[in-house]
Amino acid sequence: MKKNRNYRQGIYKCAFPEKYKGNKNNICYRSGLELSAFKFFDNNPNVLEWASEETIIPYQNPLTGRVSRYFVDFYAKIKTKTGEVKKFLVEIKPHSQTLPPVQKNRKTKSLIRQQAEYMKNQAKWEAASQYC
Repeated sequence: MKKNRNYRQGIYKCAFPEKYKGNKNNICYRSGLELSAFKFFDNNPNVLEWASEETIIPYQNPLTGRVSRYFVDFYAKIKTKTGEVKKFLVEIKPHSQTLPPVQKNRKTKSLIRQQAEYMKNQAKWEAASQYC
C-alpha cells in the first residue's frame, strides 16, 4: 500500500518538556497543522505552558443523543504583548471544516458525512464556549 505523503502523524518530542502539562512521552500529532502548532507552542518563549488533548469537555452529541467527550486539541497559557497572562483552548481544523457543507446537485454519502461532522463540531464548540 502506498503511503499518503500529505498526511503526517507521529509522536512529538518536546524541546522544552517543562512547559508541557500532560504525558510528555505520548504527545501525538495527527496532521501537519497539529505538528506546526506543537512546534509553535513548544518553542515560543511567550507560551508559558501547553498541552495537547489533555482538556476533556462533555457535550451532547446531536447524532446519538448521548453525552460524549470532546478532547480539545490544545490548551495554552500565553503571556501577551502587554504582559498579561491568558489561557486558551485551541481547535485545529482546516477552514473548510468550519463552514456548513453546501449541497450541490444531489445528496451524496460524502455530503451526509460532512453534515454530520459539522453538527457534531458545532455541539463540541458550543460546549467548549460554555466551559470557558
